Amino acid sequence: MTKQEKSWILYDFANSAYSITITTAILPVFFKTVAAKGLDGPTSTAYWGYANSISTLLVAIIAPLLGTIADYKFRKKRFFLVFTLVGIISTALLMFVGEGNWLTCLIIYTLTVIGFSGSCVFYDSFITDVTDNDNMDNVSSLGFAWGYIGGTIPFLACILLIMFAGRIGISTVLATELSFLITAIWWFIFTLPILKNVKQVYFIEPEPNYIKNSFKKLWSTFKKVKQNKEIFLFLLAFFFYIDGVHTIISMATAFGLDIGMSTNMMMIVLVVLQVVAFPCSMIYGKLAKKFSSGKMILFGIITYCIVSIYGVFIKSTLDFWILAILVGSAQGGIQALSRSYFGKLIPKENSAEYYGIYNIFGRISSVFGPLLMGIIGSATNNTRYGVLSLIVLFAIGAFIFIRLDNHIEKSQSTGKSTVSINPSE
Repeated sequence: MTKQEKSWILYDFANSAYSITITTAILPVFFKTVAAKGLDGPTSTAYWGYANSISTLLVAIIAPLLGTIADYKFRKKRFFLVFTLVGIISTALLMFVGEGNWLTCLIIYTLTVIGFSGSCVFYDSFITDVTDNDNMDNVSSLGFAWGYIGGTIPFLACILLIMFAGRIGISTVLATELSFLITAIWWFIFTLPILKNVKQVYFIEPEPNYIKNSFKKLWSTFKKVKQNKEIFLFLLAFFFYIDGVHTIISMATAFGLDIGMSTNMMMIVLVVLQVVAFPCSMIYGKLAKKFSSGKMILFGIITYCIVSIYGVFIKSTLDFWILAILVGSAQGGIQALSRSYFGKLIPKENSAEYYGIYNIFGRISSVFGPLLMGIIGSATNNTRYGVLSLIVLFAIGAFIFIRLDNHIEKSQSTGKSTVSINPSE
């Protein structure tokens, strides 16, 4: 493995600390109990939801345009650096949020989401610069795998700091605030290798009025996506199945609490899920080289279909643990191989622009799964049936993806496609 590939993988190791500590576990609890003190529960939850929606929408709007500009020579790393620094600095600033400062907390949190999500667009697009099509699946899978470890280590350190805050003479609130600083420092340190060793290999030469022309170029690319059957079918399939994946990830805690799991137990489940996902993500990358990334993505979709069905029959804590392990076995692999599969389909000199569009499909899709799960769960008065309803998303995604994979294999066999998806090619 090259120095560039290792450095690229380390950024997943770096920013995953943010994903667990800030997005998933510690900040949401801090916001509800400290920053939003004085607000009633439903209001604080609504405000948190608004902040997530606004930040997600902003990233979805600006990512493709910034990606278009970043494809010009020397621009990609600059954009990556700016968004990464916005994310790191704003994460560190969260430590200054005090009791009742809910508005300040939400503003800073929105900046962290924009910085994190924006940096990921350019990070994902760098995969075409650091490796070739033959190694792309393995490198992407290793990124996700080490990301789970990189997220778990600082998260455990932060949890221990909060749990034993009294023994070292600090308050739980201060320990929580220090957790945000720890996350920012971790993110910064392990970002340094990619800044030092990764270069933009594929690019477009700068031209006069490139910012103005980027709007035209972006519109042209959207039309090309529609005309390119392989890219269009992938994004359409991705839209459906990744919605199911994200919904299960985001709704897992609520589902666990609904069936009687304690908050502490859910934290343990979260850590174990990361540990399971680490080797399984690497296994997906290895098996993709043997069977093809397309077949492994389909295997991941089938696993999630089993999760959706099994969710109906959960009756005990053991059942939930089995469900969590099933999710962990496929979660990293399906996301990693989706990232690399797309990287093989797109023109490498336009990778940032195309990954900006990829980002839109991944983010907008995240609206429908929770909505579907909520509607079915409310209508039946049973959260389990809400989980079962997600099988519709996986089935549609699988149907479209099978059409795509068959189309690519047929095109390769007749020499009509230059896309190298199947390892035997």
